[in-house]
Amino acid sequence: MPTDPFVAPDLDDRPRQQQNLPPGLGYPPARSWRANRPGDLGAGQHGAVQPDETLRGRPGPNVGYAYTLAERAHDRFRLAPHEDIHDAVSVVAEIAMKRAAVFGRAPVMADIEGALALLGYDGSADGEFAAWRAHAVHGAAHDYPRRRALVDSVPDALLSRRGSLGDDIAPWRSKVRSAA
Repeated sequence: MPTDPFVAPDLDDRPRQQQNLPPGLGYPPARSWRANRPGDLGAGQHGAVQPDETLRGRPGPNVGYAYTLAERAHDRFRLAPHEDIHDAVSVVAEIAMKRAAVFGRAPVMADIEGALALLGYDGSADGEFAAWRAHAVHGAAHDYPRRRALVDSVPDALLSRRGSLGDDIAPWRSKVRSAA
């Protein structure tokens, strides 16, 4: 029986297609996406807009990829005692999804790093915020309303900043901790 020339005889073989880019160049980042097709909500067609209510989330292209990126970064999480990595990954991934959707693109590792910094999983959280976070995130991997409430508490203005979130993290942390 003949074998297709494009099927690798060994699973460890690299793909046989050649890169079409010159050496040293990579693919450009994904462009922004907007709902502008006739059937898309938010396209302005006949007054249809995306519902913006609690527990609805934020639609965007390929936002589920944030879970893959968050799982890849799980060794960088600095957890407080009694925190579960699955809960932390879920909340970080969903904050990254929201940030990517604000920009109208798929999630990238910078979104994960922003969510890590926002929640202090990068080691920047003081003991008091880490204790609050451990309570707020507890069970979030299996509790959609708890996870959405935390993600919805992050304002779009904070997530829409380009680069690091820097000085805006401390006021948000104190505001969200006092609101709980």
